[in-house]
Amino acid sequence: MEPLQRDPYLWQKAKSRAKFQSHLFTYLWVNALLWAIWALTDRHHTGEIPWPLWSTAFWGVGVLLSGLAAYGYGGLSREQRTQREYERLTREQGAADPLDKYR
Repeated sequence: MEPLQRDPYLWQKAKSRAKFQSHLFTYLWVNALLWAIWALTDRHHTGEIPWPLWSTAFWGVGVLLSGLAAYGYGGLSREQRTQREYERLTREQGAADPLDKYR
């Protein structure tokens, strides 16, 4: 069997997205379980903030940021940030070859 020829950039992006999808699935199931436990045991305390809200909110922010980075929305992907930083540095150096200072 012949080894697959993969584009390293696309392979890395696919791995990042698969990791995010796994993280999202875990987030949804664990939080569904936490809310079910709360609903079956502790919901008679009216007026209090439900305790699963904290894990849902804070973990959810992490999942959201992870998803934005994995799918490249809002310029959060590492590749986009790296490219922007490189372009900024080359502008600061002027039109000269950026490798001149190392020669």
